[in-house]
Amino acid sequence: MLAIVHTRARLGVSAPPVTVEIHLSNGLPSLSIVGLPETAVRESKDRVRSALMNAGFEFPTRRITINLAPADLPKEGGRFDLPIALGILAASGQIPAEPLATLECVGELALDGALRPVRGVLPAVMAARRAGRQLLIPEDNAEEASLAAGDDVLATGHLLKVVAHLCGNEKLAPLERCEDAPLPTDYPDLRDVRGQHVPKRALEIAAAGSHNLLLFGPPGTGKSMLASRMPGILPPLTDAAALEVASVRSVAGEAVDPGSWRRPPYRAPHHTASAVALVGGGSSPRPGEISLAHRGVLFMDELPEFDRKVLEVLREPMESGEIVISRAAQQVTYPARFQVLAAMNPCPCGYRGHPSIECQCSPQQIVRYQSRLSGPLLDRFDLHVEVPVQSGDTLLKQERAPVDSATVRARVMQARKVQAQRGALNADLSGEALDHYCKPGLAGEKLLAQAMERLGLSARALHRILRVARTLADLAGEQELQHNHLVEALGYRKLDRRNVSATGRAPA
Repeated sequence: MLAIVHTRARLGVSAPPVTVEIHLSNGLPSLSIVGLPETAVRESKDRVRSALMNAGFEFPTRRITINLAPADLPKEGGRFDLPIALGILAASGQIPAEPLATLECVGELALDGALRPVRGVLPAVMAARRAGRQLLIPEDNAEEASLAAGDDVLATGHLLKVVAHLCGNEKLAPLERCEDAPLPTDYPDLRDVRGQHVPKRALEIAAAGSHNLLLFGPPGTGKSMLASRMPGILPPLTDAAALEVASVRSVAGEAVDPGSWRRPPYRAPHHTASAVALVGGGSSPRPGEISLAHRGVLFMDELPEFDRKVLEVLREPMESGEIVISRAAQQVTYPARFQVLAAMNPCPCGYRGHPSIECQCSPQQIVRYQSRLSGPLLDRFDLHVEVPVQSGDTLLKQERAPVDSATVRARVMQARKVQAQRGALNADLSGEALDHYCKPGLAGEKLLAQAMERLGLSARALHRILRVARTLADLAGEQELQHNHLVEALGYRKLDRRNVSATGRAPA
């Protein structure tokens, strides 16, 4: 007797189809699983046997062969328990096999027949919908699946309820799609930052065009405080982007809150993080911090304190928007279109250029410290902005009309609306789109040519200057790039110049 059950594996943020074939034949009682199963899958035979018997079903005393096709796709986790159990029941005639033709299912079984949650349900929901089948999932995954649910998603908590549904005794109700909740407002507000008008302006520009921003200055000037205000000025994610972010979190095993699922992610790894922690990996590749920051912000405080090898692995995904993790058995691609926000001190002691505290570092120490950031990595930051020491009067005096995050977010959303009509954020403009939307004009071309010659800017830096200028024009509501946009964009490129002084300031 042969039964076939459809399910989904987990490979990166995709959910490739897997066909579970169960064959019962005469011979000594045994159960074998083939099809490249890993340890957790091979152990499913014991979980399935106990679950079926404790739920009141008969476990066939025959030779049972289970094939997980395709055979060259690695199978891992307990997600195949439920389809294996249903296949055994169908092959032994305890449940009808016909309903299984239009159904896919995933779920781990407890020994009493209860269904336990699995990782990567959201990609499975979307993949099953494209295949035109219903998907049955554990009840504990229902909240996550509700982000993309429809009448083709079923959820329950026990094997007995699954069997009752298949037999037509007690039909399961389709999962309802969650209603969109308003974007949470519990962010640190930009109005709390006293002074620092240039860094706040740079933060708004970075948010409007999704540009990479590097803040540098002495300790205690507010670099981390400014960075923590970035989520409050970013617009909510679109449906497609929010589903991408939720899929990555689902695969990583992190909870997805329907109340805040449109919030752009904000990740802040510690400077002791390894390269694997940042880009992902492991024997069974999992997403790293850069993928968990997809469509959001990756904040790297104390940037030079990160191991240089760790920083260098960021260069390719910062350009490509994805990370490919290769292993002997498989190759996994994770999305990684993130915005980098970084902070650093000007020297090891941190007080180089401080108006009242003398720096204790030698010139060699300063050069060695700043050289931890390679030229190619600095090139990938669109804005390099100094966060200077503020006077006591500035910090103690209450501003008359402080600009709050809600006001800045409104301007950012308006600028991004213009970019959406072009089809890409300014940070992603390239090729013909860059030439078309970022024309500097004759005077602008002369200015940029002089800047490249005098300051030693690379071609990549030139393109980033043009993209920032385009964002400045969008914030100002202007169609063409003006001379003042190019001048301001050039002013935000300080650390990648040939003759940068030890203070971190460019020459006049």
